[in-house]
Amino acid sequence: MQKIAYKSNHNVSFSCTYHVVWCPKYRRKVLIEQIAKRLEQIIREVCKEHQAEVLSVEIMPDHVHLLVEVDPQFGIHRLVKLVKGRSSRYLRQEYSSLTTRLPTLWTNSYFVSTVGGAPLSVIKQYIEKQKHV
Repeated sequence: MQKIAYKSNHNVSFSCTYHVVWCPKYRRKVLIEQIAKRLEQIIREVCKEHQAEVLSVEIMPDHVHLLVEVDPQFGIHRLVKLVKGRSSRYLRQEYSSLTTRLPTLWTNSYFVSTVGGAPLSVIKQYIEKQKHV
């Protein structure tokens, strides 16, 4: 059995791990090659700035899987908003192909689930195997 590692922000001890999935507008398959690499960099930068720990990230051509641990006082909703906002802005500035067929890069929605009930190794394995499905 794996021991849970709790984090602290001076007034709260926590272990809040989330599986987040979101898609480009119209589920277009635009997250490929250099765009996917740059997107992962942006995700990791935003998470690091806000003391969120990226446990796993997998970028498929038409969606993104992110396993992340976030301070509950900061909130997963704020982190997702920041990641989607910055990545949309930067990627559309850097890759003109993302502005020609898409009014915005991301859909307004996303999926999020806590992973407290499943071992993290199982969730990580699921996310890492997405490219091979």
